[in-house]
Amino acid sequence: MRPLSDIKGFTPALCSQLDKLGIRSVEALLLHLPLRYLDETRITAIRDLRLGEQSQIEGVVVHNEVSYKPRKMLNVRVQDDTGVLNLRFLHFYPSQVSAMQTGQRLRVFGEVRPGFFGYEMVHPTQRKVNEDTPVNNALTPVYPTTAGLSQSAIRKAVKLVLHSEHLYETLPDWVYQAMQLPDFACSLRLLHQPGPETALNTLEDRTHPAWQRLAYDELLAQQLSMRQHYARRKQSQAPAIPGSQHLVARLLASLPFALTAAQQNVVHEIQQDLARPHPMQRLLQGDVGSGKTIVACVAALQLMEHGWQVAMMAPTEILAEQHYKKLCSWLQPLGITVAWLTGSQPKKEREQSLSLIANGSAMLAVGTHALFQDDVQFKQLGLAIVDEQHRFGVGQRLALRKKGTGKKDTVSSWEPHQLMMSATPIPRTLSMSYYADLDVSVIDELPPGRTPVITKLVADDRRDEILQRVHDACAQGHQAYWVCPLIEESEALQLQTANDTYAYMQQAFPELRVGLVHGRMKPAEKQSVMQAFAANEIHLLVATTVIEVGVDVPNASLMVIEHAERMGLSQLHQLRGRVGRGAAKSTCILLYSKQQCSQIGRQRLKVIFESNDGFQIAQADLHIRGPGELLGTRQSGVPMLKIADLERDADLLQIAKTKADQLLQRDPAAVAAHLQRWLSQAEEWVKV
Repeated sequence: MRPLSDIKGFTPALCSQLDKLGIRSVEALLLHLPLRYLDETRITAIRDLRLGEQSQIEGVVVHNEVSYKPRKMLNVRVQDDTGVLNLRFLHFYPSQVSAMQTGQRLRVFGEVRPGFFGYEMVHPTQRKVNEDTPVNNALTPVYPTTAGLSQSAIRKAVKLVLHSEHLYETLPDWVYQAMQLPDFACSLRLLHQPGPETALNTLEDRTHPAWQRLAYDELLAQQLSMRQHYARRKQSQAPAIPGSQHLVARLLASLPFALTAAQQNVVHEIQQDLARPHPMQRLLQGDVGSGKTIVACVAALQLMEHGWQVAMMAPTEILAEQHYKKLCSWLQPLGITVAWLTGSQPKKEREQSLSLIANGSAMLAVGTHALFQDDVQFKQLGLAIVDEQHRFGVGQRLALRKKGTGKKDTVSSWEPHQLMMSATPIPRTLSMSYYADLDVSVIDELPPGRTPVITKLVADDRRDEILQRVHDACAQGHQAYWVCPLIEESEALQLQTANDTYAYMQQAFPELRVGLVHGRMKPAEKQSVMQAFAANEIHLLVATTVIEVGVDVPNASLMVIEHAERMGLSQLHQLRGRVGRGAAKSTCILLYSKQQCSQIGRQRLKVIFESNDGFQIAQADLHIRGPGELLGTRQSGVPMLKIADLERDADLLQIAKTKADQLLQRDPAAVAAHLQRWLSQAEEWVKV
């Protein structure tokens, strides 16, 4: 990788500014591609301007005035042979005022808007020209930038390296056969300097063959990187655990339900993984209520029967405690000690749990992030189970896995197996791309007897009807949730708060027992409220989204979600999954504000109203939000896609997946060169 500082024209100041964008090498600068393009290849007569269009005009300044009412602004009028256009600047420098003095010829580019004096442009780009100054012969790229680094500086920097020796092909020709894509050099030059004949719409929607070529290269790099991680793990050592002979059968015999066919298939896949002498890295995904916990418990028993410890980590104390109680009810009758470990434990209780884990008396440890603190020592950790894995940082997941690293003999070490669980279904393209280094299991059916939750959309001007419905449900012996998005008043959002709602409900329903739970309560308080709700001592639970995962109260058959238009699809689906867990007919009412509901909010509500299928909802969520937000990639530790789009480029992803496996077998040198180009700037964590 050639540093930019080695190239003539790249001053220390320029290199410092580019470094803020993560650009330190020639290759990184070449792959810093435009966000959009301006068509400055022609001049439009002022009389031919159209509202809403971006256009370039040329004329002479006939008026220049700084006004101070109703606020300070610079008004400039430019005239050509066909008319006059007003330019308005709300933020400007004295140098701009002097640069646009009366009589100066300007070339101006911007969006045409209606104004008080006719058509106008607000904050257009402008530059001094002469009558014979030629127009640009290429579309003008607009790059991602940072404070202090102008577009012209980036364009000049790109031009310095665009015809360098760094535009070579990294991969052999057979990788691109029959795809009819341009080569790497032509693609980069066209995207940085597209000619006026290039269709602007194909550049902006990234369907131009040049964009497609680079998207394919990027997908190849991601697939190669993830498959390499996968291969490295297969070379690591882990305890090979035979199948359970006694404990699993005893557990299943004691349960009041039978495993579904989907659960049995996943149990078999995990059983085979655990019997191999390298670390299992399996993602178990299943919709809300599909029965992932019992599958994880069966996997844990396979380890515990052969003397290995298991750790189960959950992102919240509510969810961790839910797991702890359920697992205790299943495992304690089998003679297995389960330890409980969270950050809020009293010191004496914590020390007792730490001792049980360290001496091996506790075969299973359940808790929150407290499980990977330095003072937690396992005697022999063989399996780490991480629930709602996307809600943990990659470093946290790695720290838990390292708790099991130990010496089997003088030359080799082992790692624990790892099972990650997610109740947020992952669209197929996302799974192929970001989870290409993992084995994925899916529980794609719900246990029998689960009745689908009825979803209703209700405008908040019908609140009184909903209150009556909540009262009636509780009076009939059922329980209800009322979910609010905020804890305290926010002037910016003007949303109903949990505290206010709790106070109102107590006043409105004096005959009902109303509870309150939110994230700022002390853990002991939250646990006390949730225990009371689970025991039917509380009829109506007012809560924030802290109940999104893990809460299992079969008698709760009604949920009302305030300001549902402001919540994400995944969150709405998770919240809805808190009801419908018993035999009673269950309903989820989404209260929304007609005035505050955005277009995206309407899209979300339409999706959640029409579907109970988590995978359909996840696919719609991918379409609305994109993969970065869906995965929480700041924490996931995987190199994000900057060019490729998983929906638009699904066909390219499928080809890249196949070609990556072939490349790894046939041409390791080419693989190394390609990864060097595409991933050298990314901090690559091995996904854990």
